[in-house]
Amino acid sequence: MARKRTRKYQVRLTEDQVDTIERMLKDRKVSSTIIDRGRLLLLLDENHGERYSHEQVADIAGVCLATVTNVSKIYAEDGFAGVLTFKRHENSDNAKRKMDGRAEAKIIKIACGPVPEGHSRWTLRLLEDKARIELDVPVSKNTIARTLKKTGFDLTAMHTGASQAEKTRNS
Repeated sequence: MARKRTRKYQVRLTEDQVDTIERMLKDRKVSSTIIDRGRLLLLLDENHGERYSHEQVADIAGVCLATVTNVSKIYAEDGFAGVLTFKRHENSDNAKRKMDGRAEAKIIKIACGPVPEGHSRWTLRLLEDKARIELDVPVSKNTIARTLKKTGFDLTAMHTGASQAEKTRNS
Protein backbone atom coordinates (compact mmCIF):
# COMPACT_ATOMS: atom_id res chain seq x y z
CA MET A 1 0.00 0.00 0.00
CA ALA A 2 1.44 3.36 -1.03
CA ARG A 3 2.03 5.82 1.76
CA LYS A 4 1.06 9.44 1.17
CA ARG A 5 3.90 11.89 1.59
CA THR A 6 3.20 14.92 3.73
CA ARG A 7 3.78 18.25 2.06
CA LYS A 8 6.76 20.26 3.10
CA TYR A 9 4.87 23.55 2.60
CA GLN A 10 1.22 23.31 3.60
CA VAL A 11 -1.41 25.80 2.47
CA ARG A 12 -4.35 26.34 4.81
CA LEU A 13 -6.50 29.34 3.94
CA THR A 14 -9.09 31.00 6.16
CA GLU A 15 -12.56 31.97 4.92
CA ASP A 16 -11.48 35.62 4.67
CA GLN A 17 -8.45 34.70 2.57
CA VAL A 18 -10.60 32.60 0.22
CA ASP A 19 -13.04 35.52 -0.14
CA THR A 20 -10.13 37.89 -0.84
CA ILE A 21 -8.80 35.62 -3.58
CA GLU A 22 -12.24 35.20 -5.15
CA ARG A 23 -12.75 38.99 -5.23
CA MET A 24 -9.27 39.41 -6.68
CA LEU A 25 -10.01 36.89 -9.47
CA LYS A 26 -12.92 39.08 -10.62
CA ASP A 27 -10.91 42.32 -10.55
CA ARG A 28 -9.53 43.27 -13.98
CA LYS A 29 -6.89 45.56 -12.52
CA VAL A 30 -4.96 42.74 -10.82
CA SER A 31 -1.84 41.36 -12.51
CA SER A 32 -2.22 38.01 -14.24
CA THR A 33 0.71 36.65 -12.23
CA ILE A 34 -1.06 37.49 -8.96
CA ILE A 35 -4.30 35.99 -10.29
CA ASP A 36 -2.45 32.77 -11.18
CA ARG A 37 -0.95 32.64 -7.71
CA GLY A 38 -4.41 33.08 -6.18
CA ARG A 39 -5.80 30.22 -8.27
CA LEU A 40 -2.91 28.03 -7.20
CA LEU A 41 -3.56 28.86 -3.53
CA LEU A 42 -7.20 27.86 -3.92
CA LEU A 43 -6.20 24.55 -5.49
CA LEU A 44 -3.50 23.89 -2.86
CA ASP A 45 -5.76 24.80 0.08
CA GLU A 46 -6.17 21.87 2.46
CA ASN A 47 -9.07 23.38 4.45
CA HIS A 48 -11.51 23.88 1.56
CA GLY A 49 -12.41 21.64 -1.36
CA GLU A 50 -10.52 18.64 -2.70
CA ARG A 51 -6.91 17.98 -1.90
CA TYR A 52 -4.77 17.79 -5.02
CA SER A 53 -1.14 16.80 -5.40
CA HIS A 54 1.30 19.38 -6.73
CA GLU A 55 1.41 17.54 -10.06
CA GLN A 56 -2.39 17.65 -10.34
CA VAL A 57 -2.46 21.36 -9.45
CA ALA A 58 0.19 22.05 -12.11
CA ASP A 59 -1.88 20.19 -14.74
CA ILE A 60 -5.15 21.90 -13.75
CA ALA A 61 -3.65 25.40 -13.64
CA GLY A 62 -1.48 24.93 -16.73
CA VAL A 63 1.78 25.87 -15.00
CA CYS A 64 4.96 23.96 -14.32
CA LEU A 65 5.55 22.02 -11.13
CA ALA A 66 8.22 24.47 -9.96
CA THR A 67 5.67 27.32 -10.00
CA VAL A 68 3.33 25.35 -7.75
CA THR A 69 6.16 24.54 -5.36
CA ASN A 70 7.38 28.14 -5.33
CA VAL A 71 3.90 29.52 -4.55
CA SER A 72 3.42 27.09 -1.65
CA LYS A 73 6.93 27.91 -0.38
CA ILE A 74 6.23 31.68 -0.53
CA TYR A 75 2.96 31.10 1.35
CA ALA A 76 4.73 29.09 4.05
CA GLU A 77 7.59 31.59 4.47
CA ASP A 78 5.98 34.99 3.81
CA GLY A 79 2.32 34.29 4.49
CA PHE A 80 -0.77 35.14 2.48
CA ALA A 81 0.26 38.72 1.72
CA GLY A 82 3.67 37.54 0.47
CA VAL A 83 2.07 35.46 -2.28
CA LEU A 84 -0.14 38.30 -3.47
CA THR A 85 2.64 40.89 -3.80
CA PHE A 86 5.69 41.12 -6.03
CA LYS A 87 9.17 41.04 -4.57
CA ARG A 88 11.45 43.25 -6.61
CA HIS A 89 15.18 43.39 -6.26
CA GLU A 90 16.45 46.96 -6.29
CA ASN A 91 18.69 46.17 -9.26
CA SER A 92 15.95 44.64 -11.40
CA ASP A 93 14.60 46.30 -14.53
CA ASN A 94 11.23 46.59 -12.84
CA ALA A 95 12.59 48.52 -9.89
CA LYS A 96 11.44 52.08 -9.31
CA ARG A 97 12.67 54.39 -12.02
CA LYS A 98 14.84 57.32 -10.98
CA MET A 99 13.72 59.45 -13.91
CA ASP A 100 10.04 60.22 -13.91
CA GLY A 101 8.37 62.56 -16.41
CA ARG A 102 9.17 65.71 -14.44
CA ALA A 103 12.86 64.83 -14.07
CA GLU A 104 13.06 64.00 -17.78
CA ALA A 105 11.51 67.36 -18.61
CA LYS A 106 14.06 69.15 -16.41
CA ILE A 107 16.95 67.34 -18.10
CA ILE A 108 15.65 68.30 -21.54
CA LYS A 109 15.08 71.87 -20.39
CA ILE A 110 18.69 72.05 -19.19
CA ALA A 111 19.99 70.54 -22.45
CA CYS A 112 17.96 73.03 -24.50
CA GLY A 113 19.18 75.96 -22.42
CA PRO A 114 22.35 77.98 -22.78
CA VAL A 115 25.65 76.13 -22.74
CA PRO A 116 27.94 76.81 -19.76
CA GLU A 117 30.63 79.44 -20.23
CA GLY A 118 33.75 78.08 -21.89
CA HIS A 119 31.98 75.17 -23.64
CA SER A 120 30.68 74.92 -27.19
CA ARG A 121 27.96 72.35 -26.42
CA TRP A 122 26.47 70.23 -23.64
CA THR A 123 28.19 66.97 -22.76
CA LEU A 124 26.78 64.18 -20.64
CA ARG A 125 29.22 65.02 -17.86
CA LEU A 126 28.16 68.70 -17.90
CA LEU A 127 24.50 67.66 -17.85
CA GLU A 128 25.20 65.29 -14.97
CA ASP A 129 26.82 68.09 -12.95
CA LYS A 130 23.97 70.52 -13.69
CA ALA A 131 21.32 67.86 -12.95
CA ARG A 132 22.96 67.15 -9.61
CA ILE A 133 22.22 70.76 -8.67
CA GLU A 134 18.71 70.96 -10.20
CA LEU A 135 17.25 67.55 -9.29
CA ASP A 136 16.64 66.12 -5.84
CA VAL A 137 18.05 62.70 -6.71
CA PRO A 138 21.52 62.36 -8.25
CA VAL A 139 21.29 60.87 -11.72
CA SER A 140 24.11 59.18 -13.62
CA LYS A 141 25.22 60.24 -17.07
CA ASN A 142 24.04 56.88 -18.42
CA THR A 143 20.51 57.59 -17.20
CA ILE A 144 20.68 61.05 -18.78
CA ALA A 145 21.88 59.51 -22.05
CA ARG A 146 18.98 57.01 -22.04
CA THR A 147 16.51 59.81 -21.38
CA LEU A 148 17.87 61.94 -24.20
CA LYS A 149 17.97 58.99 -26.58
CA LYS A 150 14.39 58.08 -25.72
CA THR A 151 13.20 61.58 -26.58
CA GLY A 152 15.31 61.76 -29.76
CA PHE A 153 17.46 64.59 -28.45
CA ASP A 154 20.91 64.78 -30.05
CA LEU A 155 23.65 66.53 -28.09
CA THR A 156 25.96 66.62 -31.10
CA ALA A 157 23.51 68.34 -33.45
CA MET A 158 24.10 71.98 -34.30
CA HIS A 159 20.45 72.80 -33.61
CA THR A 160 19.73 71.97 -29.96
CA GLY A 161 16.10 72.95 -29.63
CA ALA A 162 13.25 71.06 -28.02
CA SER A 163 12.12 69.73 -31.40
CA GLN A 164 14.33 68.02 -33.89
CA ALA A 165 15.39 69.91 -36.99
CA GLU A 166 13.51 68.76 -40.04
CA LYS A 167 15.52 67.11 -42.74
CA THR A 168 14.91 68.62 -46.16
CA ARG A 169 15.95 67.34 -49.53
CA ASN A 170 18.44 69.37 -51.55
CA SER A 171 16.89 70.71 -54.72
